[in-house]
Amino acid sequence: MPDSDTPAAMLSTGVTGLDRILSGGLTPNRLYLVEGILGAGKTTLALQFLRSGAANGESVLYVTLSETEEELRAVAHSHGWDLAGVQIREVIASEDSLQSEQNYTIFHPSEVELSATTQAILEQVSIVNPTRIVFDSLSELRLLAGNPLRYRRQVLALTQFFAGRHCTVMLLDDRTQSEHDLQVQSIAHGVILLEQTYPEYGAERRRVRIVKYRGVSFMGGYHDFRIQRGGLQVFERIVAHDSHDVPERGWLSSGIDDLDTLLGGGIESGTSTLVVGAAGTGKSTISAAFATAAAARGRCSCSTNARISCSIGWMASASTFASMSTADA
Repeated sequence: MPDSDTPAAMLSTGVTGLDRILSGGLTPNRLYLVEGILGAGKTTLALQFLRSGAANGESVLYVTLSETEEELRAVAHSHGWDLAGVQIREVIASEDSLQSEQNYTIFHPSEVELSATTQAILEQVSIVNPTRIVFDSLSELRLLAGNPLRYRRQVLALTQFFAGRHCTVMLLDDRTQSEHDLQVQSIAHGVILLEQTYPEYGAERRRVRIVKYRGVSFMGGYHDFRIQRGGLQVFERIVAHDSHDVPERGWLSSGIDDLDTLLGGGIESGTSTLVVGAAGTGKSTISAAFATAAAARGRCSCSTNARISCSIGWMASASTFASMSTADA
């Protein structure tokens, strides 16, 4: 048996960029909250999360309280996905609940409907016994609860129910209420926020931010993402000290021995040099000498008719100065 002190392997969310932001993925057997306005990509992320588990042979379950199975399969079809291995259970009010004899007289409707909905959810979980489960969405439970106290008690009860079942839970919340409830955020092990903004010009912009993730050093801040055929594509933000490789310093010869001696061996690679002088004093000649020497070493190929892929020198042609880059690579 594995050592109980050994941390379990992270679970992939099904989105490579998001896994990198989360430092490897999701800690298994925890409860996570995915928040976002309508159309932000919550359902797409949830399906990718379950498909990743199904691909590993896990038992996965999608419990929907709003959308129908047909609608979910239509979303999957738009991405070219096969939902084989992903079990979908609808917990939606039936037509019978709309009949006049279904009106409640003694109990408030929220007390009866919430209890029935919760019971239906627990029955499905007991039958499938999933290792990954998605609830879509909390806003339906919030409406059924009728008041914040009953809603919070219900979420806590669900949390306790899954605590010992070795199941990773993902709750979706569309944030439709006017006052944002932070209670679920405090309960969840991690919170992922999907945002969609509409600038005055251009297309909408989508961003993801990890609000909290207990015990994991995740990459904070906003990260852009887009929804395309095939699912979410996340572009983690660039962190300078993580992405910049400092090159080894060297000296670049101009090919003119006396000039190299004057410069102490040449110009240090990776630096920029400003050549200043009046018109006709030789700025262009010096710059051309460095470029020619680099070309002779086979380090640079430049063309006036194409983009310069490796620049040894660039000149701001003015009457008093020229600027030359010495990135000999």
